[in-house]
Amino acid sequence: MGLLALFIVLSKVTIGSFQHIIPILCGVIGAVFVIRYANKSFSLKQKQKAIHYFGWFVSLTLIGFHVYRMLFDNYNFKTDLPLYLCSLLALLIPVFTYYRKYWMFEILVFWIIGGTLQGVITPDIANGFPSFDYFRYWTVHLGLLSIIFYFIFVFKMKPTLRSVFKSFLALQVYVVLMVGLNYVLDANYFYLNEKPKSASLLDYFGEWPYYIMVGQLIIIPLFLMIYLPFLLLNKRMKSLSK
Repeated sequence: MGLLALFIVLSKVTIGSFQHIIPILCGVIGAVFVIRYANKSFSLKQKQKAIHYFGWFVSLTLIGFHVYRMLFDNYNFKTDLPLYLCSLLALLIPVFTYYRKYWMFEILVFWIIGGTLQGVITPDIANGFPSFDYFRYWTVHLGLLSIIFYFIFVFKMKPTLRSVFKSFLALQVYVVLMVGLNYVLDANYFYLNEKPKSASLLDYFGEWPYYIMVGQLIIIPLFLMIYLPFLLLNKRMKSLSK
């Protein structure tokens, strides 16, 4: 019974716990393996199909979770719709994996690395392993990161400095839409009316509305930090080609 309790721990996931670290390790190992295998063994068409199927897997996991909640749980349209950034991205990711448009990549690379990675570092999961919520959370967050890194390392897509500002402007459109929706539903999507209950970077930015203003001020510096490795790599490649 003691051994069983070690693995079935339906409690809130805390930072640094077994339930937090193990999925991340599995996700990193899995992503590295798939990326290396795709580069070595897949044709271009196989690379495209593989990531599109995985995009649907991530999206259908999210859809299945919400359908399950609607049928068997107290689903609340004010709090539970898939409109938080990571959930919305997971819902739409098959569109990106199918069309593979560069302008989509320009937006998503910063949203996913800047936003989804924060969700991986500071998880907000009410029910731990082996709940559906637990698997949905890690499938969405680690899946989105795996997809964007697949496009970077398999399809060799790289953002430009202009991409930073395109992604920022697109994020402002999303924020405005969420402000309107929050007003209509009396909701808190994108945490625009209240900080998340779990620990997050927003805890260091003060109370409402100051954390929103501080968050907006650091978005472009954050996106520039994400862009920096691409800039340095590009400069290195140019210097080596001379």
